[in-house]
Amino acid sequence: MSTDDLPLRGPAGQSVAHLDETDKAIIAELLRDGRLSVRAIAERVHVSRANAYARINRMTSDGTITGFTARLDPQRVGLTASAYVMLSIEQNTWRTVAQHLRKIPYVDHIALVGGDFDVLVLVRTPDNAALRHVVLERFHEIPGVRGTRTSLVFEETAGRGMG
Repeated sequence: MSTDDLPLRGPAGQSVAHLDETDKAIIAELLRDGRLSVRAIAERVHVSRANAYARINRMTSDGTITGFTARLDPQRVGLTASAYVMLSIEQNTWRTVAQHLRKIPYVDHIALVGGDFDVLVLVRTPDNAALRHVVLERFHEIPGVRGTRTSLVFEETAGRGMG
């Protein structure tokens, strides 16, 4: 039995969608350019338009594809100060802390992590004063946050996405 045959489970025991090579190729095309037409995707992955359309609908319905969005260059939209902020939180406060973090402007990404810290947050602000306000005032007023450590981002590059 190969690992492809094993029943995969995701968060809270949810089944992980089985993706074949065509599904993965469609996802790769969408990650490259989310504005591609179904016809263009079908041509690039060598399937019919109806097949590509059905696969995209299935992956959207089952939650594999969670949405379509534009990726922005933070510098060009005026978010010139970025930092990864690591938070230590009190045990069993993750959900409450995450709810508060989602409401704070300039919070780009939130992750529960293992290691020396509990939560990793990517913050993008227009300047250092706004970054200071978010980290030293907004984060520290959240119930359950015990402490933070901030790492400034000097330069970044995009990853490849899936695969």
